[in-house]
Amino acid sequence: MKELAGRLAAVDPDAGAAVAVIAYFDRLAETRAGLEALVRGAAVLAGCPARLADEERRVRLRVEPDGRRTDVASAPEPGWPCAPLVPGGPPGLWLERAGADGPSVVDAVILERASAAVRSVLDRTRGRAPGPPVDDPALVETVLDAGAPPPARLHAARLLGLDAADPAARFRAVAVADGPPRIVADGTPLPPSAGRAGVGPAVAAQDLPRSWAAARTALRFTSDGGAQEPGGPSVVHADELGGVALLAGLVVPGAEPAPDVRAVQAAAADAPWMLRTLHAVASTASLRAAAAEVNVHHSTLQDRLTHAEHLLGWSVRTPQGRFRLQLALTMRHLMATQ
Repeated sequence: MKELAGRLAAVDPDAGAAVAVIAYFDRLAETRAGLEALVRGAAVLAGCPARLADEERRVRLRVEPDGRRTDVASAPEPGWPCAPLVPGGPPGLWLERAGADGPSVVDAVILERASAAVRSVLDRTRGRAPGPPVDDPALVETVLDAGAPPPARLHAARLLGLDAADPAARFRAVAVADGPPRIVADGTPLPPSAGRAGVGPAVAAQDLPRSWAAARTALRFTSDGGAQEPGGPSVVHADELGGVALLAGLVVPGAEPAPDVRAVQAAAADAPWMLRTLHAVASTASLRAAAAEVNVHHSTLQDRLTHAEHLLGWSVRTPQGRFRLQLALTMRHLMATQ
C-alpha cells in the first residue's frame, strides 16, 4: 500500500495522499486503536483540529493537529467538513477547516475512513447509540439462542442497542403468541396490541437465553379470554409464576389428560356457563366475589356449584377443593398450549 501511494503521488498528489490515508486508518483498525487515537490521526493527517461528538453516547473529544487533546464545549461551525457516525445520521466528526468550498478529496477520505473506524469502536465498546429499536429478527434470535457462542450473542446485543457493558442494565425477553420474539429494557411496558405474551425475568444481556426460556414457559399460562379459556390473563410474567411454572415441564400438550382434567372437560361439555363459573370460583377470594364475576345472584351460583360438584366428583367450596380445581384448570390449559 505504501509503494502504491508513492506511485500515485508521482502522478496525482491527491490520489496518493488518499491511498496513504486509507492505509493509515486500516493500520489503526487492525491494532484496535481507541477513539482518541483515531481522532488524533484525523487531525494530524488533515493539519487542522478534529473533533468527535456523540451526544447520545456521551462521547466528546477534540484533538489539535500537533496531537494534543483540547476538548471544548462550543458547537461546531456549520461550514466545517464533517461526516456522520451512522449512515444517514447527524454529523459526528468534524475537521475544523473554515473557508473551504466543501471538503477536499483528502479531507473527504479522512472523514470517511475515520468515521467508519470510530463507529466500529463505539459499537464494540459502548453499543449502538440509543434510539428506535432495531427490528432485526436474526439479531434477536442470536441474542436469545443459548447455543450461540457468547461473543456472537454479545455482538448481536450491541448491534440491537443493548448495553452489554453496563452491569446494571437489565432486559427481558418476551414471547408473543403468533409473533416474533422481542427484547425490552426492564421497566418498559408492553404495547396494548401485544396480545398474549409471556415475559421473562430481567437479566443482563448475556443471560437473555435464560429469560427467553422462562418467557416461553410464561406464554403457556396466558389466555385469550375466549369461551374455552375464560378469565385467564393475556400477559404473564415468569417472575410471578413461582412454583406453578414447574407444571409446564410436567404437562405435555396432547398427552393423556389426568383424571381431574377429564372431569373438568366433561363438566365443561355439560353446560355453556360451566367453564366461566369454575374459573371464577378458582380465581376469586370468595363465592360472593365469584358470583359477581359471572354476574349471577349468590343463590344461583350455589345451585350451579351443586351441579358442578356432582359432575366433578369433589367439592369446590373448601380450600382443598378449590386448590384441586385450580390445578385441574391449569393442567387443562397447559395441555392445549405449546
